[in-house]
Amino acid sequence: MKLKDIHIRDPFILPFDGKYYLYGTRGETAWQTAEGLDVYVSADLENWSEALECFSVPEGFWADREIWAPEVHYYNGEFYMFVSLRSDKRLRGTQILKSSSPTGPFLPFTDDAVTPREWQCLDGTLYIDKSGAPYIVFCHEWVQVRDGEMCAMKLTPDLSAPAGEPFVLFKASEPFWADKKRNDFITDGPFMFRTRSGRLLMIWSSVNESGYVQAVSASDNGEIDGNWRHEKLLFDKDGGHGMIFEDFSGKKRLILHSPNKHPLERPVLSFISEESDTLVLSK
Repeated sequence: MKLKDIHIRDPFILPFDGKYYLYGTRGETAWQTAEGLDVYVSADLENWSEALECFSVPEGFWADREIWAPEVHYYNGEFYMFVSLRSDKRLRGTQILKSSSPTGPFLPFTDDAVTPREWQCLDGTLYIDKSGAPYIVFCHEWVQVRDGEMCAMKLTPDLSAPAGEPFVLFKASEPFWADKKRNDFITDGPFMFRTRSGRLLMIWSSVNESGYVQAVSASDNGEIDGNWRHEKLLFDKDGGHGMIFEDFSGKKRLILHSPNKHPLERPVLSFISEESDTLVLSK
């Protein structure tokens, strides 16, 4: 398969042991009852395997629909999947699953989402601070707060539970490029990136006058608790929910989905580089 044949949203690539593992929201059932998630495997980022189911919703599980934005992190010798889910009886939250393999099966190792139960949350990602402490960075969704919030919360070292209270990093209406005429403001898909000089950046998505966009923001103290400054739009052609990885040749890549329109969304892969201590899409 080629990327154009893979119908997913919210793509995430884990390079590991000579292979690339691509995860994402199943495009066909993104807003429906869903049964699981898939991984696609490649050796060259060009040719991909067929879908391999890596997570199947267990019997009696608390969530059964809108299984969104899986991303897999290799942490302390295990693979952890951060995934957002909900049910008709429960608000959306990000749960952390675990596996000994990047192809799964990923299984719950806690009974519930790690994000606050009374909040509508999505798109949790893992961040490790300079001291080695893990955090989840996630979105407090606009459908509950109208002005979507980007939040963070410290986790226990085994990623099983909160180790502190959630705190707000910024709101979706803050950037200069935000459409101030909107009645609601969206935060989507955070991903953390540290530059060679030590600057802490976040890429994340929202919607403005041009549509779905991919943005870059930066912490003024190089840590999660800094003041976040909104630097630029990285991609403004109806695409986003991206992440950055380094390929096996040492080049940085950005993957996102575009267009942001069902059922046309597909993963789109680009080269990205650091220039003037920020991120620039390569021409």
